[in-house]
Amino acid sequence: MALDRLFDFGKAQTRWNAEWDRSGAFTPDVSSSKKPFVIVLPPPNVTGVLHVGHVLGDSVQDLLIRWRRMQGYNALYVPGSDHAGIATQKVVEIDLETRGIEKADLNREEFLKHAWEWKERHHKHIVAQMKKLGCSLDWTREAFTLDEPRSRAVRTVFVRLYEKGLIYRGDYIVNWCPECGTAISDEEVRYREKDAKLYWIRYPMRDGGHVTVATTRPETMLGDTAVAVSPQDETKKPLVGKTAVLPIIGRELPIIEDPVVDPEFGSGFVKVTPAHDPNDFDIGQRHDLSRVVVIDREAKMTEAAGEMFAGLDRWECRQKLLEELEKQDLVEKIEPYRHAVGEHDRCDTIIEPLLSREWFVRMEPLARPAIEVVEAGEIDFYPPRWRNVYLSWMNNIRDWCISRQLWWGHRIPVWYCPDGHLTVSLDDPTECGTCGCADLTQDENVLDTWFSSWLWTFSPLGWPDKTKDLEAFHPTSVLVTGSEIIFFWVARMIMAALEFMNEIPFRDVFLTGIVRDTEGRKMSKSLGNSPDPLDLIENYGTDALRFTLVMLSPPGRDVIFAEEKLETGRNFVNKLWQASRLVLGAYEKEGVDLSGEKGAVDHRFAVAWEGLYEGSGLGFEPDFTWEDRWILSALENCIEDMDEKLTGWRLNEAASRVYDFFWSDFCDWYLELAKNRLYGDGDKRTVFAVLLYTLGQSIKILHPFVPYVTEELWSELPMSRGLILQSPYPAGNELLIDRDAENRMELFRGLVTSARNIRAQYRVKPSASIELGVKTPGDDGGELDEMLEGLKLLTRAGRLRYGPNVEKGKGSASSPVGEFEVIVPLTGVADLEAEIERLRKERDKIQSELGVVEKKLGNEQFMKKARKEVVEKAESKRELLATELAKIEESLNIIGEDL
Repeated sequence: MALDRLFDFGKAQTRWNAEWDRSGAFTPDVSSSKKPFVIVLPPPNVTGVLHVGHVLGDSVQDLLIRWRRMQGYNALYVPGSDHAGIATQKVVEIDLETRGIEKADLNREEFLKHAWEWKERHHKHIVAQMKKLGCSLDWTREAFTLDEPRSRAVRTVFVRLYEKGLIYRGDYIVNWCPECGTAISDEEVRYREKDAKLYWIRYPMRDGGHVTVATTRPETMLGDTAVAVSPQDETKKPLVGKTAVLPIIGRELPIIEDPVVDPEFGSGFVKVTPAHDPNDFDIGQRHDLSRVVVIDREAKMTEAAGEMFAGLDRWECRQKLLEELEKQDLVEKIEPYRHAVGEHDRCDTIIEPLLSREWFVRMEPLARPAIEVVEAGEIDFYPPRWRNVYLSWMNNIRDWCISRQLWWGHRIPVWYCPDGHLTVSLDDPTECGTCGCADLTQDENVLDTWFSSWLWTFSPLGWPDKTKDLEAFHPTSVLVTGSEIIFFWVARMIMAALEFMNEIPFRDVFLTGIVRDTEGRKMSKSLGNSPDPLDLIENYGTDALRFTLVMLSPPGRDVIFAEEKLETGRNFVNKLWQASRLVLGAYEKEGVDLSGEKGAVDHRFAVAWEGLYEGSGLGFEPDFTWEDRWILSALENCIEDMDEKLTGWRLNEAASRVYDFFWSDFCDWYLELAKNRLYGDGDKRTVFAVLLYTLGQSIKILHPFVPYVTEELWSELPMSRGLILQSPYPAGNELLIDRDAENRMELFRGLVTSARNIRAQYRVKPSASIELGVKTPGDDGGELDEMLEGLKLLTRAGRLRYGPNVEKGKGSASSPVGEFEVIVPLTGVADLEAEIERLRKERDKIQSELGVVEKKLGNEQFMKKARKEVVEKAESKRELLATELAKIEESLNIIGEDL
């Protein structure tokens, strides 16, 4: 039972990870009658290493799982990882290059062999990292988004949606990343405001004259097939139906009307490039315009851009084109222009809108029911403001481009025969479904990574088979994820579950904020501002890291993280350890016997004791002091508050609440008060019973937040049984609430705090014993009778006087506490002459500063010319200095300046 001087978190983490694995506590029984509580781990990319953002999300998830498991739920925390198509392919390519292997020299099968080998090497690191974090995941149910069962689920979804007409192939403008060489979805495009230029270019008219168009991307004009104006612009109607001529290329361009044109942009004449702009593509469809592709998939100009520009990079083309236009006096002007530029969120490359034949999911039919369940309150968002963000996006949803020009991923289950027939099949077909031809070629593209991730609440549970896991554990309970992927993932998961499971995927969505550095930047490897969580765990321990991040993180708000903040968590874990060490050390030394038969003692506390320490009865009738009754009542209040805050998703407030209870109520007040009885004479059974009960309940409350230190301490408690993670979470016990004791403690705290403040204000040495007086409003001050020893102990008072007739003498300081007054004679315990000298010097300094400020505020010129905030700052300083001066004068009056 004797605890080491310091908590060895590394040793504890290793020990309890092994014990938890052996116990099978993380693997719930699928046939259990307990109510399920299920969380699926947002699958980390197989490319990735843990970062602080992961730690926050995973700490929240594990906190909820451990809490509900202790509450008696059949808790399942499903692990898995994501194949992360683009990200993984890129890192594998880089890995191959470092080994002298070029992707261009490999065929698809050879490259995929390397990719799978790379995945296997890195997967074990992810598992080790999650275990280091103490995540109580059921590793027997681990899934990978590209494994065989998930591949079967993905194919099933593709085939069903295709057969319903919700998957189609078509030519459309896609977001093309030239760096990654693939199309990406709208949600993968990040827009940044950038300083650019707006180019005003003259287009000659066939019949003479010209029109001027304005563009930020002059290189795309080489693909123009029309010039458009707004139907509302009456001034331009005479030109509608006329023909302009594309500079340099010479292509004739009809001038058309279209309602999408903004007459306020530029000159009101808009160039139309159907192959390189989504709005222009729509205009082109409405007006049957040709589509001229002038930029290819490498962001180079095609032959259609003209011999002068073919083969040039898009930026090189822009420069050369402008030079040619200048020569022909066709550049009217160039203006500074700030606008949003789309970039690929993975590599920061500027996106090229490109006409491409891709596979799409028709989203509107899937979105309708997903909107309805949220509007009906079947799914709630925390914080609630994200509900409106979700609904706004869903009501304006666009079709989802799901094809990617990669090798790593789920290959699209579509085959083509030489006659151009398509066969869409769950299994690899042997012949064309239309003509029976055996010469089939599978589509070269793979599916977007999110096409497997959107199935994540049900595919890891065995879908499309009707498994026991699926029946027992779906829908899941809550999704914990970052707000930045609400569109990528959360919305799509809701749509997928409603479509394929005919039920919601989860009841609640808890959105964490983004972890940022002290400059407000998102933490990332490229910025070098993201500490390695494994290093943080090595230096501070998992418990300290988890507790700090949860306490720092209001729901949905970004977290400003700095390593020094982990001192809060580390200090708290140490406080928990040292307080437990003191209690258990004293208990072992005294050899007090608390045990008895269960139910032998008919007392409300005995019932609570037996609920905490199952199998252990209390062997005596407790004789409580007022502070015993108070700490038990304070503990019950804490338990009730924890339930309210945890069920209300205010996890940071829950962490702060139990922190304050344990550090302040238990350690700073009750434990200090208990020392008189711990180290004195008399029957110590009651005080030890209260200490061990409060400590045991506190450890249980804290377990979901700090699992390792609490499991270690629980194993050392003399009456504990089994693992703490399998024991019941504390529930409220109204019988232990004592409002009278709470009122007494409020008064006691006020009296002690006032006396301590006086000691500090007048620089009474900590070792000096004071005389303490308390003037009471009652006839005899009997309400203090029980507090006397405690007051003397915590104020270091050698003598205590109390009652209605206690008066304040010369050289005494006093402070009101409600209807009471604390009085401390300073003679003999403070160096009054030195204190008077110090206060005089401070008074002179403040009077001088105050004079300067008052002179400035009395200057009419200053008051007229100074900015409002400067005047307000000066007035605020005057008020502050005046307050400080009044305090000094009061102190000098109390001491007696003429002493």
